[in-house]
Amino acid sequence: MLELKIELAPQRKEKPPADKLGFGKIFTDHMFVMDYSVEQGWHNAKIKPYEPLELDPSVMVFHYGQAIFEGMKAFRTKEDRVVLFRPEKYISRMTNSAKKLCIPEFDEAFVIKAIKTLVDTERDWVYAEEGTALYIRPFIIATDPYLGVRPSNTYKFMVILSPVGAYYSEGFNPVKIFITDEFTRAAKNGLGDVKTPANYAASLYAGEKAKQMGFTQVLWLDPVEKKYIEEVGTMNVFFKIGDEVVTPVLHGSILPGVTRDSVIQVLRNWGIPVVERTISVDELFEAHAAGNLKESFGTGTAAVISPVGLLRHGDREAVINEGKTGELASRLFDFITGMQYGKSEDLFGWIADVR
Repeated sequence: MLELKIELAPQRKEKPPADKLGFGKIFTDHMFVMDYSVEQGWHNAKIKPYEPLELDPSVMVFHYGQAIFEGMKAFRTKEDRVVLFRPEKYISRMTNSAKKLCIPEFDEAFVIKAIKTLVDTERDWVYAEEGTALYIRPFIIATDPYLGVRPSNTYKFMVILSPVGAYYSEGFNPVKIFITDEFTRAAKNGLGDVKTPANYAASLYAGEKAKQMGFTQVLWLDPVEKKYIEEVGTMNVFFKIGDEVVTPVLHGSILPGVTRDSVIQVLRNWGIPVVERTISVDELFEAHAAGNLKESFGTGTAAVISPVGLLRHGDREAVINEGKTGELASRLFDFITGMQYGKSEDLFGWIADVR
């Protein structure tokens, strides 16, 4: 039976003002750490002061990339409760990532309890200002000091916390997206459907090229025919075509986003038709030419909803909704963040108190 030990930091960091947070740049006073070995299984679980890691240069994560991570958030509600949004869904997805990376199974209920305890310990870092949150980053790395291609026999499970503001500097405004058919992100049944560092490393080059051309992010096409929509940057993507909302079907190369799932459930609850299917880039531009491409937006934990105002593919360009944030994107953003900040009813049982 795992026991969670707590060692508190003797001194606490100075907290910056809410408007200086940025995203992922500041870290709290404490972290969660748990070790794995073949002989002991998962053990030595504790909350301890945030500090640098000391690792042998030969540990396998540095050389063969055996690592996974997750990203979720804690919020302070208007009643001054500190809550998590769908923690079970995120940790379940982490279990799926672990299986694909040959990382040993862990006790999901214990991890969620440890995260709640860590967030409760750091509840002063959960800002009250709307738009802020406490970003939660669980991750596991392979720690065998060994230069050889095989699954590691030892691992370190950690959770660190970062108080954050808005993910995009543009705020809740439409972004410009470049559709690439030169680069691909992930192949079917590869790593595209799990949260592993390699998945994101594969996206960097194309993303930087898009930014150099004046775009916020890149929209990925399938790696075989290079004609079907997959993800936008590191987010799932939705399109309102006529009266129907369409999103790419999950088929082994697209991450099953928690926000994606939330949006689909909310839309169905509202009675808005939503379909998961393949969508070609030609279909998008044909819909735009016919005046039927009403909205587009990305979904993800960091930004929640990110409206898209412009798509560029080769010499084709589509300005969506006159480059303005669409009514549906705004409604979804307000509804989901309303649940997170306790301003609207939690219709789905997605909000979990840390206490």
